[in-house]
Amino acid sequence: MDSLQLGSYTFSSRLILGTGKFSSTTVMLDAVKASGSQLVTVALRRFNREQPGDDLFSPLASIPGITLMPNTSGASTAAEAVQAARIARELSGSPFIKVEIHPNPQHLMPDPIETYEASKILAKEGFMVMPYIPADPVLAKRLEEAGCASVMPLGSAIGSGQGLATAEMLDIIIRESTIPVIVDAGIRSPSEAGLAMEMGCAAVLVNSAVAVSGNPPLMAEAFAEAVGAGRKAFRAGIMEKSGIAAATSPLTSFLGSGT
Repeated sequence: MDSLQLGSYTFSSRLILGTGKFSSTTVMLDAVKASGSQLVTVALRRFNREQPGDDLFSPLASIPGITLMPNTSGASTAAEAVQAARIARELSGSPFIKVEIHPNPQHLMPDPIETYEASKILAKEGFMVMPYIPADPVLAKRLEEAGCASVMPLGSAIGSGQGLATAEMLDIIIRESTIPVIVDAGIRSPSEAGLAMEMGCAAVLVNSAVAVSGNPPLMAEAFAEAVGAGRKAFRAGIMEKSGIAAATSPLTSFLGSGT
């Protein structure tokens, strides 16, 4: 079975779904179910059991087969991210944490220095650390050495829909990593998710492209199919590009023989 392996955890789905921006909790839950995702990320601030209307933890936890991956969105320093991660583990019981530190709300780019510092601490504390990072091969390798379960480089800016703008750097990260590489942020369409998988990514994380679509459950299903197809293509081996044409059915000698 071709499964996504994160530490000692195994998932049959390679589509990770975010839970922000949906028009309602009901729509979000329908999309999660349609996606087949088994690993779902949710912001710590949405763990609000005292206000059920603003709580995503309880509804998500009720879906069979779902593993929650709290994220530290909103943290602007390593110290804030570590504190958020510890609280999230206490509330959810999940060992997974998506380290997300972007101090500038104008561009939401991940802070590489603070992300590295937080990830080192959390990995030592036994978390399954999944850091959201710039598409930086050096940083990705350092995080791998620090004990992260995966690295999650951006395809392009969060919510931008600019697709795999960092493809050249992603290719280097994939080639040099011994832990799963998961593209996170910027993917707009199922075809882009499929392309990321064809490149050799272990999984993709999608949120906005599903949440703001006209039919989130249907779009989630489309992403699941594209991720599966892209993974199969990668495993099968995609043909090499050529600068010249090559006939699929070469001319045979009998066409040139006269009778």
